[in-house]
Parts: sequence; structure tokens; C-alpha cells
Amino acid sequence: MKGDAVQSADEGGLRRLWAPWRIEYIHRAEKGGCFLCEAFSSQDDRGHLVLYRGSCCGVILNRYPYNNGHLMVAPYRHVPDLDTMNREERHEMIDLLSRSILVLRRTMSAEGFNAGINLGECAGAGVPGHVHLHLVPRWTGDTNFMPVAGGTKVIPQSLDDLWQQLRPAFRS
Repeated sequence: MKGDAVQSADEGGLRRLWAPWRIEYIHRAEKGGCFLCEAFSSQDDRGHLVLYRGSCCGVILNRYPYNNGHLMVAPYRHVPDLDTMNREERHEMIDLLSRSILVLRRTMSAEGFNAGINLGECAGAGVPGHVHLHLVPRWTGDTNFMPVAGGTKVIPQSLDDLWQQLRPAFRS
């Protein structure tokens, strides 16, 4: 993660979380384009946080994670939903989901997982034109006082450190 997050409040008690690294995401959205297509067409896996490349789908770290270790699995082709994927893409997406669960259990001792696909903008899809599956590792007690009292989720590990930890595990 680039920069430091700083939380502050104004005189009216309105809380703000300053997250300067998000400006890159905002500018990318303004320009259009697809960060998944960009990542999979590049050879810079570390820079784009690509952890694994299969024959037609890949695994990538979520740059704006819900929890430490939040991954996404997506086809290389820019297709909007499951029925526009071919059989090979659908099968590999599920195979990579299974592989990702094993990797996160082995490397991060994840105890549980949330997995899901947001289909369509109204369903929360941040990239409605490129279907992708989210995998969020969970641990007993991973919710603490910060989200409840402070309205802030703490992510304890940098994305670069996490990429370095997980990348070799996907290759073995």
C-alpha cells in the first residue's frame, strides 16, 4: 500500500479517512480501461500483483482488500459474466479458486473464506465488464474493535510483502 492512511474529524464530528493511494484507482476509473486486462497483458506481475497465470485465467491480489490476503480470480478475456465465459474458463476459474484456498490455508493459516462474484453494477461489481471472483480469507476473531468503534478496517501487511509471500506458494 502506498502512503499512510490518516483519520481525522472536523468540528462537526464528520470522520475522514485520508487514503492517498486511492487516487490512482479514481484516475484509472476516469480514464476507462480495465485493470484486469491491463494486468494480464503486462509482463510485470509484481507491479500488477499477479500471483499466478493459468492457461486462460489468473489470480491477482486485490489492491483495495477487505482483509489481508484478498485475492481475485479472473479470465484473461474481457467478458462480463459467467455465461459469456467458455467452459474452459469457468472450469479453470473454479480450479484456481480451490488452489487459492489451499495456498492461503498453507501460507497464512486462513481458517475460513468468503468467496463470491458480483455480477452487474447494481450488484456491486467494481468492474462490471470483466467477470472476476473474490476470495477473502478469514480467521476466528479477525473482527476487532477498530471496525466497530473506529469505523476502520486494519490491513496488517503491505501488498508487496504479501505478493512476495504468496507468489512462490502458487508455483509449488
